[in-house]
Amino acid sequence: MGQSVSRDDFIWTYTEQPHMSRRDAIVRAHPEVRELFGIDESFKFVVVAMVLFQVFMCWLLQDASWMLIFIEAYFCGGVINHAMTLAIHDISHNTVFGNKYPLSNRFFGMVANLPIGIPISISFKKYHVEHHRYLGEDGLDTDVPTDLEAYLFTTPARKFIWLLFQPLFYAFRPLIIYKKAPSDLELINAIIQIAFDLFILQTFGMRSLLYLILGTLVAMGVHPSAGHFISEHYVFKEMQETYSYYGPWNLCTFNVGYHVEHHDFPYIPGRNLPEVRKIAPEFYNNLMTHSSWTKVLWDFVFSPNMGPFMRLKRKARVPQNFETRHALLEYYQALSRHTGFEELTRYARQWLDVNNNKKNYE
Repeated sequence: MGQSVSRDDFIWTYTEQPHMSRRDAIVRAHPEVRELFGIDESFKFVVVAMVLFQVFMCWLLQDASWMLIFIEAYFCGGVINHAMTLAIHDISHNTVFGNKYPLSNRFFGMVANLPIGIPISISFKKYHVEHHRYLGEDGLDTDVPTDLEAYLFTTPARKFIWLLFQPLFYAFRPLIIYKKAPSDLELINAIIQIAFDLFILQTFGMRSLLYLILGTLVAMGVHPSAGHFISEHYVFKEMQETYSYYGPWNLCTFNVGYHVEHHDFPYIPGRNLPEVRKIAPEFYNNLMTHSSWTKVLWDFVFSPNMGPFMRLKRKARVPQNFETRHALLEYYQALSRHTGFEELTRYARQWLDVNNNKKNYE
């Protein structure tokens, strides 16, 4: 089974996360960094091309052997679908259409979601905002493993199993830690995704649909591209909370490896994150970085110093907020006020009430 991990609790810290103070310091020292904010004009075309590529692969593999389906799911579909999960990550920061059009970003996230096979885009956005705002805070940051996960997965064999089923832990952890009511957009996300899955099933068959779904599951588990799940916030250097990776996987993961830079400036598109380090190297050169996501996974499994407990945690500053925003309803209400339809409806109701009152009186 191998040597068990050496920790039996998380690393509790009583300092604030470093990203906000570093952001302020960088902006003061290098105000030109603000020019990197905005949208990535090419991003939407890359995402659409990747979605179409996966549809093409579904056509290509519709009569393939099951062995080829599994191989392609790991080496091709997994890479593309993992990239699509990270496209959803970028889209959640409104880097496609900008903060002025949040609803357009949400629906484009559903487009990026299509080849993944499982509706995740809207739910991811709902929890990811708090991962940035309340990094490591108990009960608020659902990126941190539960106590049960950390106690159970302590040996190399168990940690390997934890990595293998990491997609399930990421999916169900929020339901345990911080269960929020589903929103209207989550329902629409699910309907659109199911419709797309049925289209793939009816048009190309079960093998093509499984190619997509298996690609998603394997690429978020024991797969080189999934190394970023561990490399980003698991503590490899004492009290350093976030780590960057500057290797070649950034080319197909929208620069998610530039994770320190991303947390410092979450509204800078992934394409521009390397420029942050170039502009302000003095703020990043002293930080530990990773050179290989595969090595990160290896070290996580076999080092007794690594395990689910190796995360910084903080006491929550605010209570959990279980309210859910219904963006479409809010949009409809705002549109009604803007067009005067709300006033017209109120007048009609009053007129009908007057007539009904007259009838009742008579």
